Amino acid sequence: MLVLPAIDLLDNEAVRLLQGDYAKKTVYSSSPEKMIQVFEEQGATLIHIVDLNAAKTGKSENGKTIKKIKEECSVELELGGGIRSIENMKFYDGLGVSRFILGTVAVEDPNVVEKGLEMFGQNRIVIGVDAKNGYVRTKGWETNSGILYKDFLKKMYGMGVRHVIFTDISKDGMMEGPNTDLYIELLNEFPDLQLVASGGVSKTEDLVTLFEKTNGKLFGAITGKAIYEGKLDLKESIRILNQKREK
Repeated sequence: MLVLPAIDLLDNEAVRLLQGDYAKKTVYSSSPEKMIQVFEEQGATLIHIVDLNAAKTGKSENGKTIKKIKEECSVELELGGGIRSIENMKFYDGLGVSRFILGTVAVEDPNVVEKGLEMFGQNRIVIGVDAKNGYVRTKGWETNSGILYKDFLKKMYGMGVRHVIFTDISKDGMMEGPNTDLYIELLNEFPDLQLVASGGVSKTEDLVTLFEKTNGKLFGAITGKAIYEGKLDLKESIRILNQKREK
């Protein structure tokens, strides 16, 4: 199970939003590439980046920052937020992004997912499922799609999607721990899904719980705020999980 440090970009700064509310943001750095260099030094191999400008409007304002991050760091990047076309994927591919996270477009135009799988392959297309009260939300979490997340997952799985990031919005940024039961349920229903947990990881013990209760079957877990606020030691968390994986 990988630990994926998260960086949310808004107006070329690293920020965190409380439960997806753009009016409730905390700015953590005006030099996101420096943060990622630290994550890399601490052992992270895959960084989770969200372009919040593009998530809301469909237009990226953070291209130069993403380019700078890739130029100055050697870790792999997965990127989400406003990727709604093959052209978007080609653009980010040119910047060196490894994995493309498709959220809103997967709900509104599944053909883009199908074309992405054909063009870039199963391991580079990741579906971001952002759920609240059982329903998938889109457009930076601001719109209720009216689609139950279980129905949506079944459809994506049937199309050949195997990489999914599932965010429980009610847990995001609340520092109350992840919804472990939900991830166990999803892995039982889709055994070969490469599932990444997102939302609620607030300390190393949360990562250990996710690892142990899912029998190490989670592909990874995303954490951001807990790292920034010193509540989770990234280097130590990676060391502990590596140790458990080797047993």
